[in-house]
Amino acid sequence: MKVLIVGCGVVGAAIAYELSQVKGLNITVVDRQPPAQASTGAALGVLMGIISQKVKGNAWRMRQTSLERYETLVPELEALTGRQILFNRQGILRLCLLGDNTAEWEKLQEIRHSQGFPLEIWDAVKLKQLCPQVNNDKAIGAVYSPRDRQIDPTALTLALVDAARHHGVMFKFGVDVLGIESFERRGDERDYHLETTEGTIPCDWLVIAAGLGSSPLLVQLKQAVDIRPVLGQALQVRLTSTLGNPNFQPVITGDDVHIVPVGGGDYWIGATVEFPTDSQEIAPDKELLESVRQQAIAFCPELALATVTRTWSGLRPRPEGRPAPAIGQLPGCERVLYATGHYRNGVLLAPATACAIREMIEKTK
Repeated sequence: MKVLIVGCGVVGAAIAYELSQVKGLNITVVDRQPPAQASTGAALGVLMGIISQKVKGNAWRMRQTSLERYETLVPELEALTGRQILFNRQGILRLCLLGDNTAEWEKLQEIRHSQGFPLEIWDAVKLKQLCPQVNNDKAIGAVYSPRDRQIDPTALTLALVDAARHHGVMFKFGVDVLGIESFERRGDERDYHLETTEGTIPCDWLVIAAGLGSSPLLVQLKQAVDIRPVLGQALQVRLTSTLGNPNFQPVITGDDVHIVPVGGGDYWIGATVEFPTDSQEIAPDKELLESVRQQAIAFCPELALATVTRTWSGLRPRPEGRPAPAIGQLPGCERVLYATGHYRNGVLLAPATACAIREMIEKTK
């Protein structure tokens, strides 16, 4: 059975690897760009699951599924491909600032403990003791989630591609999709042909995981899934030594600003959230990026001495008028699935998304 996946960001690559473990599937992935471009290449890879306020329903189940899968997925990929994937297992520290409702965090702590996940609430003294790099009068404490993670999105995606190739998946990069045609096969079932710059590719199952490119493809199948861009900017800085205790380097976050250790004295800082104008065009706002850097410095003043080594930006796919992400089966098109619109949680939710797509295919295989 032929499965065709359109899109090879982290979500498409995760789907390809997950499906490569299902017997009887012949899988091809196409993308106009090399893997891990667009929103994946711009992501920080902060996996905020347990420390998120999502505590029930599908939003929490997907986070839980992904976090649990990452613990086995990373060593699995490293063993299979020989690649090293930066995977920070030292947790996420969320700063509590003046005016924050600490009762909400105490309630979340109770819920997580009942679910079997640790969540610690620190006062200012413990914060200063364990993370001396945080020096801000507004930081009255912190919430620490030792089981949340951070991962390098590009390294992860490239490892997923290599591992899927090892299992026989074919990847075609630099291929533009020109159109989709459907043909009645028998009963209500249909075959699909993807018209591309490399010719026609037939398939039994079509999985659209093309981020912002998903909407125009779905329109060709007379389906409207409105995915809109939201720009995010980030930067990498370098210090001569690590912040605080070199043996304890969690992700530090506060006021939606992330300080992400990536080895030695290097840190990622981000990210902005910039919505399009009426013209749908978004030009990166340098002042917004600088304000994010200054906020990071306000939390960890030593960052003022850091050298900016690079900056980058990317467009995140955000569904309009519905919760993110958009995952499902097209009405009237039983064998067309979509997995897109993950907004700011593509890396976090990629494993759970891949599992969901696998379940849909196996259910009707």
